[in-house]
Amino acid sequence: MARKPKISLVLADVDGTLVNEDKVLTKRAQTAVESLRGAGIRFAITSGRPPKGMAMLFDDLRLDTPIAGFNGGLFVKPDLSIIEQKTLPPDVAIKAIELIRAHGLDAWVYRGNDWLITKPGAPHVAREAWTVKFEPKVVANFEGMLDGVAKIVGISDDLEKVRLCEADAQSAFGDRATATRSQPYYLDVTHKDANKGAVADYLSSHLGVPSEEIATLGDQPNDVLMFKRSGFSIAMGNASDQVKAQASATTDSYNDEGFAKAIERYILGTID
Repeated sequence: MARKPKISLVLADVDGTLVNEDKVLTKRAQTAVESLRGAGIRFAITSGRPPKGMAMLFDDLRLDTPIAGFNGGLFVKPDLSIIEQKTLPPDVAIKAIELIRAHGLDAWVYRGNDWLITKPGAPHVAREAWTVKFEPKVVANFEGMLDGVAKIVGISDDLEKVRLCEADAQSAFGDRATATRSQPYYLDVTHKDANKGAVADYLSSHLGVPSEEIATLGDQPNDVLMFKRSGFSIAMGNASDQVKAQASATTDSYNDEGFAKAIERYILGTID
């Protein structure tokens, strides 16, 4: 078993990590979080989802820590009141839409509490609405709506197109924006300081927990940034080999209670 430092806070990604393939928080996962609380260890979540799209988890997890939506673009309290937000510069938002479309991807815009789309029947819209438990607003185009944007998403089931778009976006924006895949079919473009590494830093400062006492769990390339800002990191069994290689330890898949097992094995030490 990988050796871990003292852990005072666990920070987990949601999709592909905390919840299973059916977007369900299992009873074992819920119990694992409760066991953390019993051990005096705090728990926090971060996701590319809007905070409103994680609200169904707040009560079950009894969260009392800031919730980081949009990969850290928006921090809210459990009552969804805003603590802090970071939005894209309008010129970056415009360029992001152009670049996403040039690569043949569909585009979504998250602005305030609104999720804006132009194609209601496009891939992943229905699934995303089911996941986040609210419907998007359909607009003819995004003209005049690209100020105050928290996140822009490029979507395609052609995963190579998404990968290439990610590389080109990172090259185009440099340090002006963060562009990473939150799922193989989603490219998230957010404020330069809206990334999961910055989430770990924010929680460290806000909660007074040294970064070396934070454990992080995730499955996607955008989770690696928080791996690097924590004392102990755990990659899910469903993560790619590249993501696993950058974690302190690996657990089982999200469909085989990987989150709960990680907490039990590596944080609480209740299973071998």
